[in-house]
Parts: sequence; C-alpha cells; structure tokens
Amino acid sequence: MSKVTIRIPTPLRGHTQGADEVQVEARDVREALSALGQGREGLLAKVLGPEGELRSFVNVFVGSRDVRALAGLATPLADGDVLAIIPAVAGGGPGRA
Repeated sequence: MSKVTIRIPTPLRGHTQGADEVQVEARDVREALSALGQGREGLLAKVLGPEGELRSFVNVFVGSRDVRALAGLATPLADGDVLAIIPAVAGGGPGRA
C-alpha cells in the first residue's frame, strides 16, 4: 500500500469537514477514491457514476497526469503521489454571458 494525498476541490470539502487534502493508503486510484469515500456519505456519488467509473465532469490527476490518459481508475500509485480531483468547468466562449 502506498501513502498518497488526495486534494479535495471546494465543492466536496463539506464531506471532508473543510479539509483541502486527505491522506489515504491505496494501491491504485480506485482504492484511493474508495478510501476517501469511507465514512463520508455521498462523496463518492459525486465523483463516480452508477457503474463505478469517473463521472464525465470530474477529472482526476496523479501529479500532472490525467488518469484517463493512463490506466484510468486502475492507475497504480506510489508513496507520496498526489491525486487531485478537479471538477470540469463549463463556460461559454468569448462574448457569452
């Protein structure tokens, strides 16, 4: 098991008592997210869909690498890795209000 840090975006901090980072032990991204969700009712439902895959509007990075470009939720983790959960930001182009 690797000790990793998960960076929590502002919209999910209500589930982490305001913490912007949570330390977990996990072998891969799926285990890390599962560990994050333990005891935090409703958190995983905002990150993972009903099939257990990342929601389309949620990005997860290991360091600067998007897990979708790696092995997805099976991306292995090493001690000291930092996962960042980043909700997608929607917006219009120039001139849109």
